[in-house]
Amino acid sequence: MTLIDLDQAATTATRRAVLEAMWPWLTGEHGNPSSTHALGRRAADGLADARARIAAIAGVRPAQVVLTSGGTESDNLAVVGLTLAAIAAGRDRHVVVSAIEHEAVIASADFLARWHGVEVTRVPVDAEGVLDAEALRAALRPGTALVSVQAANNEVGTLQPLDAVVDAARAVGARVHTDAVQYAGWYPLSELPPVDAVTISGHKLGAPKGVGALLLPTSAPVEPVIHGGGQERERRSGTENVAGAVGLARALELAEDDRLAHPLAELEAQRDAFIAAVLVGVPGARLTGHPARRLPCHASFVVPGIGGEPLLIALDDRGVIASSGSACAAGRDEPSPVLLAMGHDPDSARTAIRFTWGVSTTQESLDTAARELAESAASLRGLG
Repeated sequence: MTLIDLDQAATTATRRAVLEAMWPWLTGEHGNPSSTHALGRRAADGLADARARIAAIAGVRPAQVVLTSGGTESDNLAVVGLTLAAIAAGRDRHVVVSAIEHEAVIASADFLARWHGVEVTRVPVDAEGVLDAEALRAALRPGTALVSVQAANNEVGTLQPLDAVVDAARAVGARVHTDAVQYAGWYPLSELPPVDAVTISGHKLGAPKGVGALLLPTSAPVEPVIHGGGQERERRSGTENVAGAVGLARALELAEDDRLAHPLAELEAQRDAFIAAVLVGVPGARLTGHPARRLPCHASFVVPGIGGEPLLIALDDRGVIASSGSACAAGRDEPSPVLLAMGHDPDSARTAIRFTWGVSTTQESLDTAARELAESAASLRGLG
């Protein structure tokens, strides 16, 4: 059976060109970039080149790229590190996040509340997952240390009004972080509004798991959360993953090539056609997230009356790979906090199903997936 992978928001396959770029740094050029001998110096040069290429795609300076182990670490460093540095500079112990942030942001904010006495305000979203801008402005105060709002939600695909977020935060002097893990590759990172920190993750872009970056476009001070030898300009200790950095740089370049080769309007039209097919083929299915302001290759639904897990299993048996939402929450029985925050009741939230794909996914594959979903839903309802 040929599998149709429609869970690419969870992870993507490592691209061959990325592996080829990484290979020398996993074998002969295996030096530690902190070493001063020839092998170490070559590793340091390779790391510097990768950092510069990442910076070029992101529209920042190489010194503003902090290499990490992935999105979770980058989110932790941004939320905890920026907040502690801001507090040290005299800001209040107050952080504002949206109600539908990734768990890495929510858990980091909760850590600050438990161990550093930080007050955390969660700003609500509407039924389509869009941040309430008025509620954000009301939540901010002159001493607020940090605002963290995703560029695009991983579960429902909604794009957030980051320009309004930045304007509101700057009005009170707060730092701004955005988790752009799902956003990167689809939109130019260099065109993000002037935030202080941007999270990206390699394995969403065709690089291996275990490498990411925190971009610091304004060079805002950040307190490290991993301590040791002071690598990454004292912001993230630990021997640098040279091969991973090279892979991330190549993956970003390839994603940029793909973005330029596949007009956004075409991808959105393909997405909208898939959404329409699902809504017609599965009676009672409802789209989650904003119908237009959403990621281009992302479609998510609730299907009242059918458990999300049985539906995923039925699709899996038919060769269609999908998910119930965030891969980080897989295997849990609790309803999605994102959908609850959007106003869904717990029973509805437990029926969530998400389809995410890439530019190489064919229309035929999407048509097949929509048909298999309709047949699976009918069968589970006892109508097939």
